[in-house]
Amino acid sequence: MSKKFRNEEFDRDGVVFGMLKDVPLPRMALVKQHFDASHLEDIPTEMAKQFDKAGIGNRIHPGMSVAITVGSRGLANIPLIVKEIVRNVKRLGGKPFIVPAMGSHGGATAEGQRSIVEGLGVTESFVDAPIRATMETVPVGISPDGKEVRIDANAAVADGIIVLGRVKPHTAFRGKYESGLFKMMAIGLGKQQGAQICHDQGFGMMAHNVEQFGNTILQSVPILFGIAIVENAFDETALIEAVPKEAIPAREPELLETARSLMARIGFKDIDIMVIDKIGKNYSGDGMDPNITASYSTPYASGGPNVQRYVVLDLSEETHGNALGAGQADFVTKRLFNKLDFDAAYPNALTCTVVSGVRVPLILNTDRLALQAAVFTCVGIDKRFPRIVRIANSSHVDAISVSEALRDEVRASDGLEFLSDFKPFCFDEEGNLDLSAEDYAAGL
Repeated sequence: MSKKFRNEEFDRDGVVFGMLKDVPLPRMALVKQHFDASHLEDIPTEMAKQFDKAGIGNRIHPGMSVAITVGSRGLANIPLIVKEIVRNVKRLGGKPFIVPAMGSHGGATAEGQRSIVEGLGVTESFVDAPIRATMETVPVGISPDGKEVRIDANAAVADGIIVLGRVKPHTAFRGKYESGLFKMMAIGLGKQQGAQICHDQGFGMMAHNVEQFGNTILQSVPILFGIAIVENAFDETALIEAVPKEAIPAREPELLETARSLMARIGFKDIDIMVIDKIGKNYSGDGMDPNITASYSTPYASGGPNVQRYVVLDLSEETHGNALGAGQADFVTKRLFNKLDFDAAYPNALTCTVVSGVRVPLILNTDRLALQAAVFTCVGIDKRFPRIVRIANSSHVDAISVSEALRDEVRASDGLEFLSDFKPFCFDEEGNLDLSAEDYAAGL
């Protein structure tokens, strides 16, 4: 990763501060959004049940080497899920190992990808299996369009591959297969080289290419089965399903619709300013999931609220400096800027051909100034009563905070409930919010 030198001085003459210091900010209240909270209580038992299904466990034979894909996303219970896959593979006589399957993430280096996997809690000691990280790929076939299809070299020589992936709507395109098992095969296992080939025509062709690449891999690589994960609106494990190799093409679109129905949403149509405390690759490939925030980086996906200004305050530790998604914001903080690692983000942006996410927005010295700048620059609104929604991150929107202008809409909605009274933002002496508080309301 790159060494970061952040000696820049912002607003040397205090001009920006002078322009913004008197911009009033509204009072905010904590609001609960009600979603379906159904989830699995006993993951080890469920995983054993899935391995014991017909057409699943009997594909693993004694002595067989089995590669298990692990991506870069912060799936709920991912260390335990991988540990239980490993345990069941060993129970059936297989020899499992972990393959980081995340395209160009981790700075497109083997060390970076291993670090991400371990940062998710998937360590060799915990899951009891070796991690074999490489950026080397080998060709395994040609797509119907004549494109070379490549996968991780370690996975390619395994006797079998278990494709583990979360199924959910993608952030940059719509199609039969979005985020899920097909994408894990086409992009994740493809590493930087394979992902670049798949992305080469841009996101307008991504649905087509993911399907073609995925089918080519299914036909030419010893995929044993997929393990599909679907999460609920609280990012809890709602469903685990082992899908036989031959059933993946038909089953994944059904699971995608299930995921779409369980997905969290922000319960307001029109928002003047959306404040996101933290973004990161552990929350979404885009840093903040556009399916939640509507901060889409391509025209090939849509949906969600209408937002005039975005303010992003910080990066998660788990994103390792990769601020992909910050470019979709209008304002960020000096705190966030100081954490940027361009070596982590640029290979990711270049590979996927979408560069807007790594642009650097307006940088403000403090959280207070970033919020004031957003209010100052909004047009066509009542600046005394801006419609502000603040979220901790795009993975956790069950508790959000809203400004007084949204009071009546909260009261009129069956899916929204006030958890606190309205009160001013609570800034420290430097003008920043407490983004680490376990009690989200403490940051209001």
